[in-house]
Amino acid sequence: MIFFWAFVIGGLICVIGQLLMDVGKLTPAHTMSTLVVMGAVLDGLGWYEPLIKFAGAGVTVPITSFGNALVHGAMQEMQSDGVIGIITGIFEVTSAGISAAIIFGFLGALVFKPRG
Repeated sequence: MIFFWAFVIGGLICVIGQLLMDVGKLTPAHTMSTLVVMGAVLDGLGWYEPLIKFAGAGVTVPITSFGNALVHGAMQEMQSDGVIGIITGIFEVTSAGISAAIIFGFLGALVFKPRG
């Protein structure tokens, strides 16, 4: 049943993103930012973790999980290190993903001809 709910909830997140672009006339960048903020708000309210337990990869794969990771890391580090933990927690949790995006983007630019 976990696969079913992962598919449904992940698909629902994608539908929301598509509606933001089609109906809301948002650009892809604005849509992505909106979904990240939605994930951050859901985690701030404490609703994202139960959603992960319910739908698994359906909510950990879409871009909303990046917002979840930002807030989750900041809140965890703030509890242990205080106010400075807000900054360090954000980078500690998301640094691997950000680094991978930079490295693979650079490698892709070496292999293919980027348009400038």
